[in-house]
Amino acid sequence: MQALTADQYARLRQLAEAWNRYHLKAAKREPHFNPRLGVDALCFQRHRIEDGCRGLLGALVTPVSLSLVLVIDEVTAPRPLTGDLTLALPSGRYPFMFETLGEADGWWRCELLDDLSDVGSLQKGSRLAQQLMERVMTSA
Repeated sequence: MQALTADQYARLRQLAEAWNRYHLKAAKREPHFNPRLGVDALCFQRHRIEDGCRGLLGALVTPVSLSLVLVIDEVTAPRPLTGDLTLALPSGRYPFMFETLGEADGWWRCELLDDLSDVGSLQKGSRLAQQLMERVMTSA
C-alpha cells in the first residue's frame, strides 16, 4: 500500500476541520455526544471507484459516530448529481451519502456506529477506527 502525500493528508485534515465548523454545534445536542472524542480522519488509503475516479477511503471518528468516508482525490471533480453511492468493498457493499462541508467541498460518508458515548479516549477511538478498516477491507 502506497503512503498518502502531504497534500492528501492536508486535505483530509481540512475536511475534518470543516466537519467541526458545520456539524459540531448540532452534534453537541445529541444525547450520545462524547466530549472525550474529537474529529479525526484516520486510516485512509487510495481507492479506485468503479467510474475510474480516484479516491481516498478511510474512517471518520466524531464525538457522535464512526463512519467510512470516501474523498474524491481530484479537487476539480464536480459535486455529485445524486446524493448516494454504493461501494463494493472486500467485506460487502456499503451505502454512502454525500455530506456537504461548505460551499465547494464534501465527502461521501457511510455511518456504521451512531453512538460512541462509551469510547473512553481519543486513543480508543483511533483503535476502533483501525479495527473498522481492517474488517471492512477483509473478505467475509
